[in-house]
Amino acid sequence: MDKIIPFLEEQVGGICYRSYKYCVDEREVPSVNYEDNKLYTLQRDRYGETDTSLKSTKDIYRTAKQIEGSNPLFRYFLDGSRRIYKIDDIELGRKIFPIIGGQIGVACCERQSPSTFKKAILEHNLVMSLPSEADKDGKNSEQFFNAITQKINNLSKLLQYNLKFSKILTYSSKELAPGEKFENKGIAKIQDEMTECEKKIVAELVKKNLLNQDNYLLKDGSLQYKPMKSGDFRELSKIKSNYRCVIGLSKHFNPELSKDKSGKSNATKIAKLPLYHRTPAFMYQTDIVSTEVHFCIWYLRIRDVKYTESPFAGVVKIEKVLVTDDEIENGLSSDEIDLISANIINERSPVAYGTDTRWANHLYPIYLTEKYVKSQYISDLHFLNLF
Repeated sequence: MDKIIPFLEEQVGGICYRSYKYCVDEREVPSVNYEDNKLYTLQRDRYGETDTSLKSTKDIYRTAKQIEGSNPLFRYFLDGSRRIYKIDDIELGRKIFPIIGGQIGVACCERQSPSTFKKAILEHNLVMSLPSEADKDGKNSEQFFNAITQKINNLSKLLQYNLKFSKILTYSSKELAPGEKFENKGIAKIQDEMTECEKKIVAELVKKNLLNQDNYLLKDGSLQYKPMKSGDFRELSKIKSNYRCVIGLSKHFNPELSKDKSGKSNATKIAKLPLYHRTPAFMYQTDIVSTEVHFCIWYLRIRDVKYTESPFAGVVKIEKVLVTDDEIENGLSSDEIDLISANIINERSPVAYGTDTRWANHLYPIYLTEKYVKSQYISDLHFLNLF
């Protein structure tokens, strides 16, 4: 026995249907994938920055020019991605569940010189997502699935290619609510595992004292991590001190989710943001993350709107977790916000990359990190043939 599906049938006592295997990412209907999906209203009585007199946009171009010859603020760059596969359908207890596979890639690149980058940390994991029903006893599910993972890794097919699965994730096999799908539950577990890898890398950098006021980490995507039921870093409120020198940057955001202090949409203000201008910084909390975590957010235009396909292309959303009592009380220093914004302007990609529609929002080091992560994946055909 050298393939995974027959082995799984034997181990969990299920019947697999030999369904068509495919990469979910390749079959999804193209759509705008926003990196933020949480509605938030800015706090009426709180400012996100120390300069409370700033009511309109602020031009950062001069600051960006002044620091061009200085050491960049951002030394580390973090990007995570996952590739999802529908592997099969398995019958357990007269119910049919999908078997979901995935490749998770999370990388942190370090800038060694203005034009030289190297890998600092890489996580590349092969995972599966199975229904909790696969463990009939349910007494010690973690031990049960860890044992199966070890046995899978000893199959001749995986030994031949020197590949290993890091773990088997489990999704709830309870009755579905209206509109729910088991497939989406399985995919969500893989997404959560990718998020856990991102948090682990940040914690590792902090433990090694690599992040400080002169060496920031720029993370691709939002910092709004929702609490998870498991994992070493399940709650952002417990690890927020790790994010003292971390900036989250969203290239794609839903402008309609941002409301001003009166509850009105900020979309028009963001669309009309002049080149190299930033909005005032706002403070907000969200129950989805934790009421104990305060965020400072602002928007910055890094590309001229006349060269982009929409008024929101060329605008990035910037987030920072407020860590100290002073930051929570008075907001982030306006000088620090200007410095962060100026450095982001200077990190812009100098050219468009082929047919990548996100070119206007790309930052060159983030682009390099993303390309490096995806270069570590094994091919879809190779992955699917393991089963």
